[in-house]
Amino acid sequence: MPRALVTGTAGFIGFHLARALLDAGWEVAGFDGMTDYYDVTLKQRRHQILLQKPGFTATEAMLEQAGAVRDFAARVAPDVIVHLAAQAGVRYSLEQPRAYLDANVIGTFEVMEAAREAGVRHLLMASTSSVYGAETALPYRETQKADTPLTIYAATKKANEAMGHAWAHLHGLPVTMFRFFTVYGPWGRPDMALFKFTRAILEGEPVDIYNHGEMWRDFTYVDDLVRGIVGLIDAVPPLPDTGTEPVPGDTLSPVAPFRIVNIGNGESVKLIDFVEAIEAATGRPALRNLMEMQTGDVPRTWADASLLRALTGSAPATPVAEGVARFVAWYREYYRV
Repeated sequence: MPRALVTGTAGFIGFHLARALLDAGWEVAGFDGMTDYYDVTLKQRRHQILLQKPGFTATEAMLEQAGAVRDFAARVAPDVIVHLAAQAGVRYSLEQPRAYLDANVIGTFEVMEAAREAGVRHLLMASTSSVYGAETALPYRETQKADTPLTIYAATKKANEAMGHAWAHLHGLPVTMFRFFTVYGPWGRPDMALFKFTRAILEGEPVDIYNHGEMWRDFTYVDDLVRGIVGLIDAVPPLPDTGTEPVPGDTLSPVAPFRIVNIGNGESVKLIDFVEAIEAATGRPALRNLMEMQTGDVPRTWADASLLRALTGSAPATPVAEGVARFVAWYREYYRV
């Protein structure tokens, strides 16, 4: 039975990935710090669900704690590591930048060391569409420059990509970095737009809409994202000079078993249309509070997911209205509203 070590299993995406792997017959060893960035009860509920499934074990510790994840990996002997744990949130990075350096840079170094020492066949690590920063050519392709990050969050994720490439080159460790695009769905994070908008609409409070609604995002439903990650587990970047024929648009490094892959829906949706989907799902109108653009935000994101499709045979495609309706149904059930 294959075994994966997944960091961040009490988090939004990590929970969904762990559940999918367990359902597919994997053993999953979860690692999570249970930080209080948002409601820890929500994280605990996610872990409770996973612990009901055979094959799931977990430990609680901070990524940046020297040796913690390395000792855990030595005990569980994973075949692959999927690194999802991070200090997330673009806006929070303006308030607490040090938290991003600790969790995302030092923590990722500890994960890479754990992967090297455990001799895993593939290390997969989360990056973000935020690394594209001030780039304006759309849709975003992995081959574009990503040298203009606009927040410390984006900068730490760009650093993770560079660190991953160095580790792949130095140690022959296959590394895949995947760039997420505005992931949403049931069990989501309370600091994200869908969660905040749904709560505000159901409670009759104003919804803060930045840049007066003139913003577009590539909203990616979480189940689609997880399918992409699972598909990439077996798309192991080969060592250079092995005669492997790259797929069209591949981002394989010429000096390391390393690639970068977008995981996005391939559609750029206007923020107002997203709000209208929530209104339709809740059956209530939003009290719209139109605001200026926030520091660190970009007006538009849009993923070219053709490399993901070439590597795995599929790409995200859930319509926003359908995904939002599933989230609202979960929210009503979870919070009994």
